[in-house]
This record gives sequence, C-alpha cells and structure tokens, in this order.
Amino acid sequence: MLGADEIEHYHTQGYVVPAFRLEDDVLGEVRGTHDRLLAKYPEFADYCPSLLAFDTAFLNIARIPAILDMVEQLIGSNFALWNSSFFAKPARVGTRTPWHQDGEYWPIRPLATCSVWIAVDEATTENGCLRVIPGSHRRRELGRHEFNGADGLSLPLELRTEEFDEAAARDITLDAGQVSLHDVFLIHGSEPNRSAVPRRGMTLRYMPTTSVYRRDLADNRRSGPLSMAERTLYLMRGTDVSGRNDFRVRW
Repeated sequence: MLGADEIEHYHTQGYVVPAFRLEDDVLGEVRGTHDRLLAKYPEFADYCPSLLAFDTAFLNIARIPAILDMVEQLIGSNFALWNSSFFAKPARVGTRTPWHQDGEYWPIRPLATCSVWIAVDEATTENGCLRVIPGSHRRRELGRHEFNGADGLSLPLELRTEEFDEAAARDITLDAGQVSLHDVFLIHGSEPNRSAVPRRGMTLRYMPTTSVYRRDLADNRRSGPLSMAERTLYLMRGTDVSGRNDFRVRW
C-alpha cells in the first residue's frame, strides 16, 4: 500500500510513482492479451481507447488487489472502473499525446478519477514517456483546450500554451512493470516515439461512486464499442453512493 509520503505527494503534486510493480508473469499476461488484441484488431497498433469493449481479459489486471488498495487510499472505499485503454507507441512511429487534462474528455460529474498508468515496456525520455506538470491539478478546474487535427497525435484536444508552464514539466520514466497514478485535473502529455523500441502503456480509470458517469454528456459522434456513451462501468469496491450509475453491461 501507499505510504503517507506517497499519498501526500499524490495530493500535492497530482501524481505518484509507488514502490509497487507488477510481477513478471502478470506483465507477460498483459503483453500476451495485447498481442491477441492486435492480431484481431490491427487498427489499434498505436492506441486503443476502450480495451474492455474488445477483450474483458484486461479486467484481470484492473482487479489486482494491490492496485485496488492504492486507489482506495486515494479516492475512498467506494469506486468503479469505467474504462481501460492502451497507448502503445510503436517503435519509430509512436504518436505524440498533446498536453491536456483528462477531464476535458470525460462525462463524469463531478469530475473525479484516479488513473493508474502501467508501464508494459520501459518508459524513457527517448521513447515517449509520460510527462506531467506537477501541482497543475490544484486549481480543480479545466483549462482551455483547442482542437488539433494534425497527423501524428493520439488525442485531438490540446491545452492552450498560456494555460501552463512547459518548463516545469517532469518526465515520468518507469521500468517495465512500474506504475504511476495521477489525478483527473493533472496536466500531462507525451512526446512521439522515434526510438527503436516500443513504449506500451496501459491505463485503468477508476472513479469514486460519489460521482456519476453521465452518458447524456458523452461525445456521441461515435457509435458502438468506441463510443464514450457505451462504456461499461464495473463496481470494484463498496457501493454506488450516488445511486445513479448504470452498471449494465454494454459490450
């Protein structure tokens, strides 16, 4: 579990890299499941926004007790998993993730999510590791984002440069199997992968059930399993405190 200093770091800086890491056999399971996904859906070679809509085997990772223990320490004992995604960044051609705040995309009210980022490969400055602006979550509000339709981006919305100081950015370098956890308001992004090695990262998105997943607020321009409105919520611990969340299986 997280120590008191790690919990404090999360609340003051917006992220934490704990001592925890996945066992080698579990890491192998993630890699194997991802390989199986790409064999069936090669279009997700760089980015898959909704893993659980295509293979619920990824739930085995989301239910690891040590991960749930850390999430509970940060957002309380009643929480649900509402999404998992894969940022694969293949060698040489991995896309850039523009500076953004997760909450700009998500139909959760009030906005609240602890994201667990799992390094499936070593994440380095050279292959496009996660970059964060420490403490940028403390305003508890979203900055101004603009649409960026340029090629080579994993996400389409980019935070305006006057909203933050990029000089304050910190690279979150991780060994394979390490994880980081970050707040929904934290400003973050990553550079493209131009190195000779891949940089696969899996995310788990947990929300306290004091919040509601508002399907009516989701971007409904997509349909089917990739639609934000069609995500399945999985209660991980406790109860639905709000009494308003829909846990029906969608895909």
